[in-house]
Amino acid sequence: MLIDTHAHLDMKAFDADRDAVVDRSLKGGVHGIISVGIDRKSSVRAIELAAKYPCVKAAIGYHPHNAQGCTPADLAELAPLAEDPAVVAWGEIGLDFYREYSNPQAQQPVFEEQLTMAHDLGLPVVIHDREAHEAVYGALKKMGKGDRKGVIHCFSGDLALARAFTDLGYYISIPGTVTYKTATITRQVAASLPLDRLLVETDAPFLTPVPNRGRRNEPLFVTYTAREVARLRGLELAEVARQTTQNAAYLFGLEGVFQ
Repeated sequence: MLIDTHAHLDMKAFDADRDAVVDRSLKGGVHGIISVGIDRKSSVRAIELAAKYPCVKAAIGYHPHNAQGCTPADLAELAPLAEDPAVVAWGEIGLDFYREYSNPQAQQPVFEEQLTMAHDLGLPVVIHDREAHEAVYGALKKMGKGDRKGVIHCFSGDLALARAFTDLGYYISIPGTVTYKTATITRQVAASLPLDRLLVETDAPFLTPVPNRGRRNEPLFVTYTAREVARLRGLELAEVARQTTQNAAYLFGLEGVFQ
């Protein structure tokens, strides 16, 4: 059994065949999916999808791409959503200094306020970090070390950075890019970091792994990511599936939820 710890099931890419996508995942051994919000609308949609599909749980938050127009009132409207039992994390939040759809000055306060809100609500965070390693690490370090702090999704840093995040209490999530031969650093992290600190994800509909690269990604394809992690580590797929599922269940409070 596997858990896809990060997908965007609410996106239009799945409108035509969402039921079939979820069914394929279940039949293929992916028994849990975290559908992740990027603003209020998508966060509400993630909760609605969790109500429809027992295998889906939700994360709520404002993505850094949407920070520019995000007001304190917008964030305040998210807090009541966290009361829904389907909500297991706050995210996707963080910093993105690569695309800069929102300028860095707008991103930082929205990120830090959401870290505080998640902490106050007792929710782990789902962190987006693209070309912003130092700033993201600094913000998380200020929040202190702890247990079940959250996950650095689609991790793109090196092994030293991964260890720095895990020292704070965060998990490292490996996406489908680990199947790309050019992803040398990601492959090193997947091969070397202790298995009890790793999660696997798709970020569907993005970052489709080999052998389906070029097609829409979907939760079922997390099996290819897990298989490559197992190959890199010289382990059986079953061992990687068991441990990463255990890690995800612990982080998100899902022990015994997905059977």
